[in-house]
Amino acid sequence: MSTDSQPAVPGLPALVFAALAGTMAMMAFVAVVGPVVRLLGLAEWHAGLSVTAAGVLWMLSARRWGGLSDRIGRRRVLLIALAAYAVVYVAMALFVDLALRSPPPIWVSVAVLVATRALVGLFYAGVPPTAAAVVADGAPQGRRAGIMARLGAANALGMVVGPAAAGWIAFHDLALALYVAAALPLLSLGMVWWRLPAAAAQAARPPGPRAGVAWMDRRLRLPVYAVFAAMVSVTIAQVVVGFFAIDRLRLSPTDGARVAGLALTAVGVGLMASQVLVMRLKAVPPARWIAIGAAIAALGFASSALVHAHWQLFLAYGVAAFGMGFVFPSFQALASDSVDAHEQGAAQGTVASVQGLGMVVGPMLGTLLYRWSPSAPYLLVGAVLLVLALAAALHRQEAAA
Repeated sequence: MSTDSQPAVPGLPALVFAALAGTMAMMAFVAVVGPVVRLLGLAEWHAGLSVTAAGVLWMLSARRWGGLSDRIGRRRVLLIALAAYAVVYVAMALFVDLALRSPPPIWVSVAVLVATRALVGLFYAGVPPTAAAVVADGAPQGRRAGIMARLGAANALGMVVGPAAAGWIAFHDLALALYVAAALPLLSLGMVWWRLPAAAAQAARPPGPRAGVAWMDRRLRLPVYAVFAAMVSVTIAQVVVGFFAIDRLRLSPTDGARVAGLALTAVGVGLMASQVLVMRLKAVPPARWIAIGAAIAALGFASSALVHAHWQLFLAYGVAAFGMGFVFPSFQALASDSVDAHEQGAAQGTVASVQGLGMVVGPMLGTLLYRWSPSAPYLLVGAVLLVLALAAALHRQEAAA
């Protein structure tokens, strides 16, 4: 009988909770930013600017957070990042509450929303790579994908529950939705402080020179391409689904938003289902999961171009998400398996930085392609993921040679 029912990583429940709560808070903002923008008299592109700013700072800072955790310790970095994340989120909620009561000049609203959202991206960028580095420190090589899938499942659940809960609360009180979201990082901070042992989350080496992981480190080529392809694919699918539902299915904006929400719910279900399999099938190497998952996701996304009914859209997105659920924990595990113990934070930071790049590139690329053809974004994603599946298969052959 497997002994993996007992977590191999000390403090793993705290890390899983932080992943769940942190993602819920991030996605809650996405759910309420539209009504906030309209009520404050801002333009739609202001909302896009705030989300893009968060992605840019995430991209620029995640690698530094990971390297910092190698030098001063995982627990300390998690506490710093979560504390700052909570403070900024509370400040953003307070501003929105006051602004809705007495709207300030538009330039003030834009500046504060963009600045606070950007800082949220800056500080939360320290959490995923450091949490993954804690897993890499505590789990043996070759067994990390299953444990990282727990973090991935928590993220997937947060992606579903966060917008749904925020939308329900915002229907009654818009500012309250942000206050509740702001409480989640505080809870994560308390959980990490209480449950993550200091001794189990120390840096893998004493303070000293930076870990020797370059941006284009040969060892990280596959996980870096995997995370970029995955994030570009997912963000393209997220940003165009509402427009696609309205145009292809001939729906009203209200019905289109509802169908898009159901499609994204299917995404959450598909992600969680496949990540449960990754947790259970621990002997499958990460590169194989990437090859299998990318091929399945390519089929799902590419088939979206042929959709003409609600159920077809839900099925296509569910299949695509099922495949992506194999990819997400696996590129983190592959990155961990590819570097030495003292480089774990830097490696996970590099992967997270590329994740931020994908978050910036995907929405812009997806909307530009959609203007040309509603099917074009989905066909591009299918092609990108097929290339990833081939690269992962070839990587396995090289490793076996």
